Amino acid sequence: MKKILLTLLLLIVLQTSCFAKTGITFLYINGSNNNDAKMKAWYENGVKKLHPYLKKEFEQTPLSKKYFLKDGEYFVNEKPSIFFWGYKSHEDLNFVEKNLAISKGISSWFAYQIRFMLTCFLHDAIWVQKYHNMAPILEDLHTSVKAEAKAGNSVVLFGYSAGSFVTYEYLLSKLPYINILDFFKNTKVSQDELDFVIAHPMKNTCMTALGSGLAVFSVAGHIIPNPNPELFKKNYLNLDAVTDAACAPNHTVKGIVNFASPLVLFYSDLSDPSYDLTYYNRLLFKYIIENDMFWITVNYRNDPLGFPGGSNLTIEEIENATNIDIEPHAGFMYDQSDTWNRNSALATHTSYWATRRIFSKAVVRAYVDGYRHQYDDNFKEKKVLKFQKKFNITP
Repeated sequence: MKKILLTLLLLIVLQTSCFAKTGITFLYINGSNNNDAKMKAWYENGVKKLHPYLKKEFEQTPLSKKYFLKDGEYFVNEKPSIFFWGYKSHEDLNFVEKNLAISKGISSWFAYQIRFMLTCFLHDAIWVQKYHNMAPILEDLHTSVKAEAKAGNSVVLFGYSAGSFVTYEYLLSKLPYINILDFFKNTKVSQDELDFVIAHPMKNTCMTALGSGLAVFSVAGHIIPNPNPELFKKNYLNLDAVTDAACAPNHTVKGIVNFASPLVLFYSDLSDPSYDLTYYNRLLFKYIIENDMFWITVNYRNDPLGFPGGSNLTIEEIENATNIDIEPHAGFMYDQSDTWNRNSALATHTSYWATRRIFSKAVVRAYVDGYRHQYDDNFKEKKVLKFQKKFNITP
């Protein structure tokens, strides 16, 4: 009898484990000009209306069910997570608007309207890019990501407009893609400090953890190690504990979706080879691909603030361009900035919520096409032939 009960218990445990699924939370991050109660409500209502369409599209499209949900291993959580940072910029924006009001009486109506429009569109994008403004936002977002991890969920970060700056900075600052030994070999530490690092190996870490007493990432884009040898060693021995607190838990962030994104316009300095962070940007790409993550950009073609994230390269082309070996090949990066939308250029940037059916299909298509662009040879061949035909290129 005891054997029968044990056998039944074992079968129940095995059955439960077979049907165990991991929830994926879609975490939405606001953009510029969302810094008062009215715009906060507009943003939150937009998310609540959009999310069911995205969830349905991911769950019903055969290839996204296969690749994104891993044939039932994952499911999209019913409730979206809404992350709002707009109030943090409100006080600074009020200061600009008060000064803007002065110009109303001394310049033409047309000039004032242009200033006002530029203020609305650009203030928060410029504001959030500054490190002292971005850092507390990243910590608040990190709290949300860790809460999802604690609940057993993975997350996908959706960055709208300037919110795409936040998704990018979160990956760059919080993902544990930095090998400690390689990092200190490439920074100006003494031989004694390097020997100390070699004698005390630590797990991979993130920029935020390294910035907690071991190195400073300057506004000029350079990395400066702690000049105090004793303090360096003391902080170094605590690095694993700091990593656990400061870095994103492994395999929690599945990917990011940036949309209506002017990221390239504001972060073009990352193409500068003399900028130390450019190298770590490449290591971030390597981490995304090796850890089955994704980074997709979806812009409407007539969105004046939606900038393409770059050409869609194969992993082999990325390796050649960055001189970095990537292994295994599992994730991908993909840009789809050609999505059609019936709105005018003036209205398109704020229309993603209202055109939720079109946008949801575009996001899922970008995910599926991005995956197939890397891992489906027939798909790649058809894309090349289509491109050659469109531009009358002879192979």
